[in-house]
Amino acid sequence: MKVLVIGGTNFIGPHVVRQLIEMGHEVTVFNRGQTTAELPEEVKWIKGDRHNLSDYRSQFQQLAPEVVLDMIPYTAKDALGVVDTFKDIAQRVVAISSGDVYRARDIVWQKETGIIDRTPLTENSPLRSQLYPYRGLSDEPFAHDYDKIPVEQVLMSATDLPATILRLPMVYGAGDYQHRLYPYFKRMDDKRPAIVLEEKLAHWQGCYGYVENVAYAIALAVNNEKAKGRIYNVAELPGSTVADLVKAIAKIVGWQGEIVIIPKTQMPASWEFKANLNQHWITDSSRLRTELDYTEIVDRDEAFRKTISWERKHPPEEFSEVEKSKLLDYTTEDKVLASLNRS
Repeated sequence: MKVLVIGGTNFIGPHVVRQLIEMGHEVTVFNRGQTTAELPEEVKWIKGDRHNLSDYRSQFQQLAPEVVLDMIPYTAKDALGVVDTFKDIAQRVVAISSGDVYRARDIVWQKETGIIDRTPLTENSPLRSQLYPYRGLSDEPFAHDYDKIPVEQVLMSATDLPATILRLPMVYGAGDYQHRLYPYFKRMDDKRPAIVLEEKLAHWQGCYGYVENVAYAIALAVNNEKAKGRIYNVAELPGSTVADLVKAIAKIVGWQGEIVIIPKTQMPASWEFKANLNQHWITDSSRLRTELDYTEIVDRDEAFRKTISWERKHPPEEFSEVEKSKLLDYTTEDKVLASLNRS
């Protein structure tokens, strides 16, 4: 089958392309050529800007892809461009969405109040009522109009181009620009005697996915015609808390320190975490596992080992997110531990 991948050279994309090649598909990558990736030599390329898809229509007609995989649809305009360009060329579009479409996301960040949503979240769980969740929170150019909810609405309502939507979790692994695991194992590498976690944060549950496993799920959705018209959550099986995550990393690293869980009242004011941690943010991936026969191809221990190995070689250049989480503030942590020892 001929597959056109829009994007495909950052983080998750190269893993997806390799999976599609292993499945026997003929893959062409469409991107601006500003990022490179080590992809199989049989991969073909079309250089162009996804914001001007119609300019490349003749090339797409000549290629005649059966499935278009859009790795980077950030806005409704992006989705409309795909529908208008490929509605009489391709048979289906597979688009990457996010777990941030759920109302639970805004409950966590205190943008919505009321009843806590039941978890794990299914594909039918309530979505956010407020659009454009990152306006004013990021200087990135795409942040102002970014929202996966309008993307999904455009694609799922298109009658001329059936769609498949994949809602991704927090993805970790080689290439993770957010360095999700770094603050934890960095403290272990620095031989910290203890890691202090606020009680509700320690017991909070989020949804995660290792990059190779997430890529495999995406490739399955491209490969399987049964995915037409369906929305799928992609995530590891739920159940792990933040404390469980730290324990699992400690096992891999061989850290013998202590995880110290304390109530919010004993946390320093500078470490205040403004979130409603009564709301968990985990998704139910059983539809993906049942309908597309998905299961992880890399187990969690191996996923952590690979991730930590990459993180050690590629530490974050900026610590803004790490500093916000206060996870590397050893001076304050030492004071907290000392106060606990005196009580």
